[in-house]
Amino acid sequence: MSHLAAIDPGRSKCGLVLADLEQLQVLAAGVLPPERCRVLLLEWAQSPGYAAVLLGDGTGSRPWQQWLRAQQLHMQLIPEAGTTLAARDRFWQLEPARGWRRWLPRGLRVPPRDVDDVVAQLLLERHLGQALSRSPDLELLGR
Repeated sequence: MSHLAAIDPGRSKCGLVLADLEQLQVLAAGVLPPERCRVLLLEWAQSPGYAAVLLGDGTGSRPWQQWLRAQQLHMQLIPEAGTTLAARDRFWQLEPARGWRRWLPRGLRVPPRDVDDVVAQLLLERHLGQALSRSPDLELLGR
């Protein structure tokens, strides 16, 4: 089994995703403080089949690059251009609108939560060139 992590870095919160590359499925996702992301990455890195971390190259990536190198974790920088807007669309694919939100035109829908984890998933999907699925019962980390 091969696992790949992705981070949408930020100063106060980060999007974090762990995916199974054989199943093309997200195993864990969340929007967490940087400290909690670091703890999880170190735990995941000890697991068999762990491959690497994909790191968004946007704001806040430089301290992450330094930390990942210091931890000797294999890392690859991924361009983040356009991921925030794309994550809004991808959010509604992963979590279809319910209730009154169903009636809003797609362009007017604003996700009801931070979507940094979806940005991290988009980084993975762009790297792999294909979409990843999420189990409907995937519990978000940090909630």
